[in-house]
Amino acid sequence: MLVRQADGAPAVLKLGANTERVERECAALTHWDSSGAVRVLRSECPEGALLLERLHGEVSLRSLPEPKSMLEAAETVRRLWVPPPTGHAFPSVSDHTADQAAALRASRDQPWATDVGPLIDKALAVHAELIAASPETLLLHGAYRQGKVLAGDRAPWLAITPEPVVGERAYDLAWLARDRLDTLITLPGASNAARRRVNKLADSLELDRDRLRGWALFRSVAAGVRRLSRGERDEGELLLEFAGWL
Repeated sequence: MLVRQADGAPAVLKLGANTERVERECAALTHWDSSGAVRVLRSECPEGALLLERLHGEVSLRSLPEPKSMLEAAETVRRLWVPPPTGHAFPSVSDHTADQAAALRASRDQPWATDVGPLIDKALAVHAELIAASPETLLLHGAYRQGKVLAGDRAPWLAITPEPVVGERAYDLAWLARDRLDTLITLPGASNAARRRVNKLADSLELDRDRLRGWALFRSVAAGVRRLSRGERDEGELLLEFAGWL
């Protein structure tokens, strides 16, 4: 909700029913201390309340041409990748994705998943390889994409609404790699364009191409199968087609 403080300064009041999620969001934003992310003005986590600086909610990175938006997204997320605080309560990427992997295994034999069985198997195999050894232990946004980066007055672009986890940077770029998928799919040679995007994104942030491709594949399959299970066929099939390109 858009609000004003006692002195008239603009702010945003965010209320969440899941107080544990609010506590993690607040802890991450506080640890980043306004570097690359929205500033916390006041928090009452047990009540699920955050008072945040007001950004320009109508202007996200999606308002920019894709090459520029990807460049700005990379520069913004780079500032978020810092060591987590001592004694933190953020889940690891391995723990966070365990439920997703379990859901994929459970869906493998469902009638609606027959055609995507091989892709599910591939995603599970890739996931097992990725979590076997993580090269980094950094604080991650967890749900990073262009729509989660808004224009601000204090800085040109600031991230909002983290779902913080601790792990490797490649995990954090998986959603960004498939951003604007509805536009990407209309391009000539869309599959090649998707692979080039992943490689270019990995190279721009000095990440392992294969690990970024692996996380993008796993997270896209997990999201696509989840949508299929809900009857959201168009969205699910689009995500699975993207995963197949990788």
